[in-house]
This record gives sequence, structure tokens and C-alpha cells, in this order.
Amino acid sequence: MTHRRSRLRLAITAFSLLLLAASASASAGTTGPGTKAVRKANETVSSLLQKKAAPNSAAEKKLAARVTAELRDFLDVDELGRQAMVDHWKTLPEAQRAQFLKLLRGLIEANYVKGLRANLAYKVKYTGESPKGDNLLVSTTVVAKRHGRPYEIEIEYLLRKEGKTWRTFDVVTDGVGLVENYRAMFNKIISKDGMDGLIRRMQKKLDQLQS
Repeated sequence: MTHRRSRLRLAITAFSLLLLAASASASAGTTGPGTKAVRKANETVSSLLQKKAAPNSAAEKKLAARVTAELRDFLDVDELGRQAMVDHWKTLPEAQRAQFLKLLRGLIEANYVKGLRANLAYKVKYTGESPKGDNLLVSTTVVAKRHGRPYEIEIEYLLRKEGKTWRTFDVVTDGVGLVENYRAMFNKIISKDGMDGLIRRMQKKLDQLQS
């Protein structure tokens, strides 16, 4: 379980790196609709994060709200949540489904809003786009530095079409995606503490992030 949690943190961090990237470069042949959607999300959030605001100020809260709105346009948390809970979804009452999705959305967004206080400089390379059933798989490489040394993170985004818009619902790092990691984590908690136990844990974590 520790290994899975480590991978989950890596996947979340990797997705954060894309949204917090200071600049991006597109590789030849990667101008499809999925790549355009990922690049647009990156560039929009990047431009917002360049507008620095004092911690806990009204300006920072307004900026955080704008970043959150852009994130919702790009990341389909509801679809991510439904797929992560596929083993239990059909048996959950509607009210519990709504509560779960609200908490999951809050947890993911709270993690990204932390980026408002970070001074990050990463570059994103768009390396490919291919169909995967009715969906699109967009491959990227995030180029960053750790302890002054360059390193790369390979990230893939699985996008589904909603009308004319492409949105991502899974982010895959080192071959392991958010959906898979969340599913394993949720299933283990539910098997031990039930759905109510999972809701309590999610609420406690969200309260900590927002405090």
C-alpha cells in the first residue's frame, strides 16, 4: 500500500507540474485536438500563476478561484471518480455519490491551488497523440530540475470528448494512472471501514488542506 501511495503522490505531482509549467514547447506532429486541449490548459493556468498575490490576501483567493475554474474545465473529476469507484458505484445511493464526488473534487483542487505560492519553472514537451478507443491519449515529457540537476517525467493524459471539448479523466505516470491508484486506495479503505469511513477520511484530509 505504501508503494501505491507513493505512485499516487507521484502521479498527482506530475499532473501539477504540467499545470504549473512556466513554458511549453510543442513537438512536430503533435497538433491534434487532444494535444491542443492539454496545451491550452497549461498555458492558461501558467499565465494565471504568473500573477503573484500576497498569501491569504483577497487577491490570492480570487486568483485561486480562477485557477480552480480552469482546472475544472480541463480535468473531469466526476468521470475520474466514477471509474475509480467502479466496483461500488452502482450500489451507492445518489446522495452518497454526490458527496463523494464533491470531496474528491475539493481534495484535487486544494492540492493544485497550493501552486499559487510556488516558484516553479518547468518545460513541457508534447511528444505524441493517439486514439484509444473513443478517447485520445496525449503523451508529454516534463523537464524540470531536482537539487539543481535536470530530470524528466513522462506523463500521459487520457481524454474523452464532451460535445466539442476534450477533457482529461486519467493521468498516467510510469505506466500507472490516477484512476488505478485511487481505485486501489478506495477499495482498501472501503473493505475496512465502509463507504462512511472513506467519506470521513476524505473530509478530514480536505479540512486539513483548507485550514
